[in-house]
Amino acid sequence: MTGVPARFPFRFDPVFRPVLALLGVRPATAWVAVTERDLTIRYGPWRLRTARDNVVAVELSGPYRWWRAIGPHLSLADGGATFGSSAVGGICLRFRVPVPALLPGGRPRHPAATVTVADPPALARLLAVADLS
Repeated sequence: MTGVPARFPFRFDPVFRPVLALLGVRPATAWVAVTERDLTIRYGPWRLRTARDNVVAVELSGPYRWWRAIGPHLSLADGGATFGSSAVGGICLRFRVPVPALLPGGRPRHPAATVTVADPPALARLLAVADLS
């Protein structure tokens, strides 16, 4: 991989685009970028940035119930962050060291993030990590 980031746009279900646009989440402001060193998620005004080697697992997931996937969410089950623009499916990224994302100030820190990019399998292949067990 070169120093040029690989960028993965979010998939937008047409029915949710107007509501997400009110939050500042549009195709131009929603993407995942991966370089040799970093992973950056931009979801409108929300940002998550971490070292690429902090990603310890990737898992394809979905389809989702729209009320659990659309918009920025905090999972009450595991404390993970969700950045969703589609109920079709996405990818869950698990982190070695939890990272801030949903609120300013660095708290809470999230052990995982789910993103609904347009091509989850391609992002999963790029971020594939060795089995650490």
